Amino acid sequence: MNITINNLETIGEAARQFADNIGSARVFAFYGKMGAGKTTFIKAVCEQLGVEDVITSPTFAIVNEYTSETSGDTIYHFDFYRIKKIEEVYDMGYEEYFYGGALCFIEWPELIEDLLPEDAVKVTIQENADGSRSVSF
Repeated sequence: MNITINNLETIGEAARQFADNIGSARVFAFYGKMGAGKTTFIKAVCEQLGVEDVITSPTFAIVNEYTSETSGDTIYHFDFYRIKKIEEVYDMGYEEYFYGGALCFIEWPELIEDLLPEDAVKVTIQENADGSRSVSF
């Protein structure tokens, strides 16, 4: 599926389209260059899923946990940009997150590629020449 985000004013609708098409998948690996909008899009998706907490990048914490106020579901938002050694991911108990049934949104998954579940959904966010973003999964 392909979704276009024309500007920040339309990101909510794009996030709604994404949320409506999650299906039974639980782990989503977000690929894109620095500044492509991964964190901003994940924030908008979390909002569409009913998260009312302040949603921030987990760059330093590695993982943030949110709860959907509408469904009660747990959502984990990962940012592996600052991972220096794969052992850090083992130490945090990644299996409990990735295989525990909660929604997982992962930024910089290329740094932990070998640890991703086989059924992880690859999501690519790309900035277009006109400033819009394309989200494909």
